Amino acid sequence: MLLDLELKQDTLFIRPGGELDLGVAAPLRNALDRALDRDPVRNLVFNLSKVSFIDSSGLGVLLGRYKRVSKNGGKVLIVSPQPQVRRILELSGLLRIMDESSSEPEALAKIG
Repeated sequence: MLLDLELKQDTLFIRPGGELDLGVAAPLRNALDRALDRDPVRNLVFNLSKVSFIDSSGLGVLLGRYKRVSKNGGKVLIVSPQPQVRRILELSGLLRIMDESSSEPEALAKIG
């Protein structure tokens, strides 16, 4: 799994690549929690355009970070998931609680 993290103002952009499965869930969770502990992050934008597969452990990482930022009034947005990943997000119900955008600038505009 590849991972690019970028902080813009109070929004953390997370750009993983490859498969988000059991093999990468713990390292991904740890990297995100370190970033959330270190920086003043209010919102998260998960750019999933380079993610080819996600399983329940990957969904758990997204949901856990959602719970962490939403309890402080933050927002979590999903950007450009591949069709097969979008289907899993839809079936899991995550797209009912996280907004979806077609681009990072659109996601920033939705955050406000």
